[in-house]
Amino acid sequence: MATFLRPLSYRYQWLYDLISRTAALSVGGEKQFRHLALKGLTIQPEMKVLDLCCGSGQTTQFLVNYSKQVTGLDASPRSLQRAQKNVPEAEYVEAWAEDMPFEDNWFDLVHTSAAMHEMTPTQLQQILQEVERVLKPSGYFTLIDFHHPTNSVLWPGLATFLWLFETETAWQLLQTDLPALLTKIGFQQVEPILYAGGSLQVIQAQKP
Repeated sequence: MATFLRPLSYRYQWLYDLISRTAALSVGGEKQFRHLALKGLTIQPEMKVLDLCCGSGQTTQFLVNYSKQVTGLDASPRSLQRAQKNVPEAEYVEAWAEDMPFEDNWFDLVHTSAAMHEMTPTQLQQILQEVERVLKPSGYFTLIDFHHPTNSVLWPGLATFLWLFETETAWQLLQTDLPALLTKIGFQQVEPILYAGGSLQVIQAQKP
């Protein structure tokens, strides 16, 4: 169950932005947070990039600096309206992440930022399979999301944040071995990198 703070954070953009920026301080600020999952990747202007569960375009605004073919996908019409206003350089599609309206082997890169923790285990499995489907061979799937802290000192802070703003699916993600799940689906080179005392994980996985 989520507190009343969660729906408020989605209703009011300023509150959502404040929460995001505050949470990103653990890795040096929001700009650093949005770039973590892209470190080491070469993104050319002609590459097709999907910002999966793009929300209001918080990461989309960085992706359009690399590629001229960025698509943002989200199931929320309100979020897409905000994204269109915030980042008009990208194209937007309203759809569920577990049933994407794209052809097989379409994107060179699929990126998602702090969204998979909102999915049930069944949804997560379906979404990762869809990501594998829409990626071109040798394409990359990259994500950043919560992880069970390896530094116990950070656990109370993360737990408090999850209790205030998230649902049971966030807790479920902490118990999920994402690298193993991605490997089982067929991805290669699945090597997670942990930040903020292990409370954040970045994964870059390649489709064979």
